[in-house]
Amino acid sequence: MALPAYCNMRERVGYASYLVFCTLVFLFLIAPILIIVPLSFNATPYFTFTEGMLSLDPEAYSVRWYVDMFTNSQWLMALKNSTLIAVSATIVATILGTLAAMGLAANNVPFRNAIMAFLISPMIVPVIISAAAMYFFYTRLDLSQTFTGIVLAHAALGTPFVVITVTATLSGFDHSLVRAAYSLGANPVYAFRHVTFPLIRPGMISGGLFAFGTSFDEVVVALFITGVEQRTVPRQMWSGIREQISPTILAVATLLICMSVMLLLTLEILRRRNVKIRGIKE
Repeated sequence: MALPAYCNMRERVGYASYLVFCTLVFLFLIAPILIIVPLSFNATPYFTFTEGMLSLDPEAYSVRWYVDMFTNSQWLMALKNSTLIAVSATIVATILGTLAAMGLAANNVPFRNAIMAFLISPMIVPVIISAAAMYFFYTRLDLSQTFTGIVLAHAALGTPFVVITVTATLSGFDHSLVRAAYSLGANPVYAFRHVTFPLIRPGMISGGLFAFGTSFDEVVVALFITGVEQRTVPRQMWSGIREQISPTILAVATLLICMSVMLLLTLEILRRRNVKIRGIKE
């Protein structure tokens, strides 16, 4: 963004210093990611840059660790488990979060703030506390080390994201559209499908994407609840670091970074689409 023409030299220097400071902070935060990506193409089984890599020798780079990730039975099982668990948890979290947000959107809900604080508490409470509580609770229900247990646990962690995004969407929702549908003879189900759902869909999808990313990347709860058959990608990475250090972990981390970037791009596209639907000028 260019500065106005009437800005003096002091303001221009301050603005340039601000940009430099923000750039340095950004580079400091993203530097670990920038290091992991090239290291994942290391031809040698080490976590350091070799002389060949520093001199850009083509023989020093290899995709052997990516091949190992897609041919190793443990990594394939972990990828399958993470995908199934994340998709299932996302569906559950999206349904529950949307229903909760729509219920809280009503004007006559008592203790609305207390209920909202309770729903988003998994985002505030340290995850180690949530994991320990879920472990003792699911153990009594015989859900520990089961597919259902880990799905419900990840759904509980992802639901607050759906509640927040759908609530934000409903904050600008024109309820007169629903009343107009009722006045024209539509029943509640028809009004929701054809009036409410299309308008809150961007918020639902955004919350679902956050829930999916949270489930796919979660490791603490997985350490407490999952068994050998439900081992996820983050838990497999944790076990690999502790038991058998392999650069395959770097290849998996690189793919997770790419997935996170794709999710962020999708969220930005949805945000722009939502703004366009509401007719808001940025």
